[in-house]
Amino acid sequence: MPRSPSSPAFWRSPLRGPWFTSVLGVVLLVGITVLFVTGLLSYAAYNPNLSPVNDKTPDKGILGFYLFSWPTGPVWLYRLTQGVHVTLGIALVPVLLAKLWSVVPRLFALPPARSLAHALERLSLLLLVGGALFEFTTGVLNIQLDYVFPGSFYTLHFYGAWVFIAAFVAHAVLRVPTALRNLRRMRTPGPLPEPPGSTSGTGEPALPEDGLVSPDPLPPTVSRRGALGFVGGGALLLTATTAGHGFDGPLRDTALLAPHGGAEPGSGPGGFQINKTAASRGVTAAETGEEAWRLVVTGKGRTVRLSRADLRRLPLHSAALPIACVEGWSTSDQWWRGVRLRDLAALVGHEADAAPDVLVESLQRHGAFRVAALRDNQVRDPRSLLALFVNGEDLTPDHGYPARVIVPAAPGVLNTKWVARMTFGDL
Repeated sequence: MPRSPSSPAFWRSPLRGPWFTSVLGVVLLVGITVLFVTGLLSYAAYNPNLSPVNDKTPDKGILGFYLFSWPTGPVWLYRLTQGVHVTLGIALVPVLLAKLWSVVPRLFALPPARSLAHALERLSLLLLVGGALFEFTTGVLNIQLDYVFPGSFYTLHFYGAWVFIAAFVAHAVLRVPTALRNLRRMRTPGPLPEPPGSTSGTGEPALPEDGLVSPDPLPPTVSRRGALGFVGGGALLLTATTAGHGFDGPLRDTALLAPHGGAEPGSGPGGFQINKTAASRGVTAAETGEEAWRLVVTGKGRTVRLSRADLRRLPLHSAALPIACVEGWSTSDQWWRGVRLRDLAALVGHEADAAPDVLVESLQRHGAFRVAALRDNQVRDPRSLLALFVNGEDLTPDHGYPARVIVPAAPGVLNTKWVARMTFGDL
């Protein structure tokens, strides 16, 4: 009779076994927990409850819980948390694929459910596999700036994350005790019985009831520890070819898998990374010229219109701040100079030390975050600027000329470029 995927003998690799699967599972348990925490921190960095323009997720309900206002210090906070999130997510891809390969016989096991507990485990496994593939795939595409999703990446990744983490927690509760028992057996003094087809020196006890050890294995060509080394080597290689997009200098050239690795765009004061160009967002020189452009500042029933020359006559301040984006890339500190946001709030009647939230609107015609909101603590920080200059020169068009917002520790999309209007007040 031909073997089918539901038959244990169909799966003949001698590498599969409880110990191999357990090691991968423990690595994913730690890694995915860090991913989830840093993902929540990224969500918080957008100040999602401040204004609908910052979080357009529909019907998020209790899933959109928000515990604190995102701080403005240290200035590299978002650079660190999102860099860890993206780099770790890429590094875990080989571990995830190896884990899925190691448990694939369980996906075809019959009967589908032997008990209520088994049915819950199978359901959590299906949601876990689907959620993991969805989250990792959309995350990798977003990092590569391939926006091929049937909707907003932000919304899809948000809901996908909650489905995935719910299944992950349920599966962990059901399987972690077994995984820890399997690993403890490796530390038990004395020889352990080898399962059918196990490779020499693994010391793995036979646990046929797990459905992972083949009853008819092929001859081994590599040990299980060798296979783990291969997976770990792949993870290290991906880390080495991704992490550099959060650094400058020679390290940036190592980011071969990141679209913002390699050479910087141009040279000089404006020669640091960007996502959106002026041309891609429909911003023209005709509307940003000295004669045409005016900044409109409103609040407390007052409206002030300022040219770039007017802004240059106001007290100017400097701040050394990085830019960090959700794709995981970042720049080192750039030297920005412009008008403090709290001083602009004072122009329309707000006390500088009690400046409120602000809604910032851009000249850009299309694209996400054409309008963004900043919380009062961000407005009041003396390093938060409406920047006119960077590294001693006027902003370039692609860096937001004639004026852009720069706020410490904020995601890059909240540092609005080509600012046209600022509305101060409770949002």
